[in-house]
Amino acid sequence: MPVLLIAEVPDLSEPAYISMLEHLKPALEAAPGFLFHAGGPSPDGGSRVVEVWESDQDAEAWFDAGVKPNLPPGLIPVRTYHPLHRAFGPS
Repeated sequence: MPVLLIAEVPDLSEPAYISMLEHLKPALEAAPGFLFHAGGPSPDGGSRVVEVWESDQDAEAWFDAGVKPNLPPGLIPVRTYHPLHRAFGPS
């Protein structure tokens, strides 16, 4: 079942987010189950990342292998998953 992931990342500045994304983007795009990524400022400060995945297991695998090892020390995203009925983009 596809899922919407919302990650609130306190203390992750826009320059730090952009730097991480530039480094991780090719691997993210190739990650099994990845469908969509968007990121921007969080109303509470830091950054908010929104992604759509084919499953929460795919998203967790990506986080553990790709994101977690690249986070600055002490930075812990607050991640929530929301089930979706469907997820699709342009054909």
